Amino acid sequence: MAETTLLRFITCGSVDDGKSTLIGRLLHETRQIFEDQADALARDSRKHGTTGDDVDYALLVDGLEAEREQGITIDVAYRFFATPARKFIVADTPGHEQYTRNMATGASTADLAIVLVDARKGVLTQTRRHSFIASLLGIRHVILAVNKIDLVGFDQAVFDDIVADYAEVAEHLGLERVETIPLSARYGDNIAERSDRLGWYDGPTLIELLERAPTANRAGAAPFRLPIQYVSRPNLDFRGFAGTVASGEIAAGDPVTVAKSGVSTKVSRIIGPDGDQERATAGQAVTLVLADEVEASRGNMLCRPTERPEVADQFAAHIVWMDEQPMLPGRSYWLRTETDQVPATVTDLKHRQDVNTFAHEAAKSLELNEIGLCNLSTQAPVAFDAYADNRVTGAFVLIDRMTNATAGAGMILHPLRRAANVHWQAITVDAEARAALKHQRPAVLWFTGLSGSGKSTIANLLEKKLHAQGRHTFILDGDNVRHGLNRDLGFTEVDRVENIRRVAEVARLMAEAGLLVIVSFISPFRAERRMARELMPEGQFVEIFVDTPFDVCAERDPKGLYAKALRGEIANFTGLDSPYEVPEQVDLHLRTDGRDASELADQVNGWLSSRGFLI
Repeated sequence: MAETTLLRFITCGSVDDGKSTLIGRLLHETRQIFEDQADALARDSRKHGTTGDDVDYALLVDGLEAEREQGITIDVAYRFFATPARKFIVADTPGHEQYTRNMATGASTADLAIVLVDARKGVLTQTRRHSFIASLLGIRHVILAVNKIDLVGFDQAVFDDIVADYAEVAEHLGLERVETIPLSARYGDNIAERSDRLGWYDGPTLIELLERAPTANRAGAAPFRLPIQYVSRPNLDFRGFAGTVASGEIAAGDPVTVAKSGVSTKVSRIIGPDGDQERATAGQAVTLVLADEVEASRGNMLCRPTERPEVADQFAAHIVWMDEQPMLPGRSYWLRTETDQVPATVTDLKHRQDVNTFAHEAAKSLELNEIGLCNLSTQAPVAFDAYADNRVTGAFVLIDRMTNATAGAGMILHPLRRAANVHWQAITVDAEARAALKHQRPAVLWFTGLSGSGKSTIANLLEKKLHAQGRHTFILDGDNVRHGLNRDLGFTEVDRVENIRRVAEVARLMAEAGLLVIVSFISPFRAERRMARELMPEGQFVEIFVDTPFDVCAERDPKGLYAKALRGEIANFTGLDSPYEVPEQVDLHLRTDGRDASELADQVNGWLSSRGFLI
């Protein structure tokens, strides 16, 4: 007997198009509702329903109390049902624009999308948005379901107009297969049986369309990939590489290669949940024992020698932004793949995608639910495939390094080859050797605080004292750098992030020269100060918070900037309409209240001496 296949699909579209009602009706028609559930549904329909005396099938899916009260889907709800011909897992995804990120989650594992359109409203912005995200996430088969056809008198002309409108969307997105059906989810028209009220439609029912829809089986046909989840070493005689086969298959005795190093060996054993097995295929969790001792760890990948993935530290990707805080090029995030995690930055936002017109728009950042094409750079090479070739090894998420919240979801397009010939050049004389000649340890002294807090004054006095002692120093001051290196940058959040990134790179190079580098910048964001710290070797970055209250800074106003900002003449001024994120943990906290700048410079000098920076 042939194995019953499984189809994963999503329902999507604009808010209140009837997605939850449709899934509830599918569960009802395929007899997935028990008697006690039917009784509870009848009670809930009277309490929460929106269908009068009729059963509100949407309540079978809208499990959150907030959803039931508002009549919208917020979370992604997964449901299982089956017919004699096939098994199904359906994701009911939110229609409201606010929850587009949830829709992307549901689409990431689906083979097919049912795009619902309210017959009264036609193709809307969210219809386009969801169709675009579905295509971006690899869905090429769509069923266009024109719902609530009963509310337009089962009019064929309305249906035909909507089909024609959507055809333009499908053509632009390159959808390979679009099937259309008129239906009424509330009353069951064309769900499991053809409706007598739609005599002009002679096509299959929705369930028939789902039963005959092809499954992609992309994972089975793709090259072998085993992202290493864990290195199993229970004793000195055993070393295995555990993970779930992302795609393809492997057999005992087959050759394999470690993706990042290129070292090849053979598979000597494949161990599954029930012991040794001859083969492993996509979706199976196994441990591979290799014939030779090779260096590989979590985050690496095993593959066939002739079918290796890309390994690069720069690549292009589409990103769906999921965070309330905007995506800022230059800011450091954690990039997490199936098993790997590395620091990464968006080096360039090539364009933002307009989901209404599908036009490419110039942008400096991505806001919540926006989609953009970006170039990314990681601190270490990552093994990956193009998302179009492998959904598992071509996907990643970006994690906010301060909050650990998922900030964005990415689909890799291709590596960026422009840096393929750039390698680190080994240099014999290092920073410590250079600094030893100067009788000091290299350091980056990073002064942060509000404008007018006294950073530059203290930094200047500190350098004067160090110079008198024969120390080798250099000051990087915020205003001075903007006359040259950063003269092209403004004061938006994006420009501020890039400002700090460039200065941090310059400070690192100066520290490599063995200098005591004194950096005086407002540097308002914790994420960028953390990025600067992580660029330097352990113990070389010293964060110094010049703690002066806003009122005191505004009263000093040495450059007249506060007065202008308070009059509205300067936009994005830190402390007023642009935030300053107070350091939570610093190496040195300078409280300026009641103390003069020379005394504070002496404090820093003494701290450097006590920590061994001044030899």
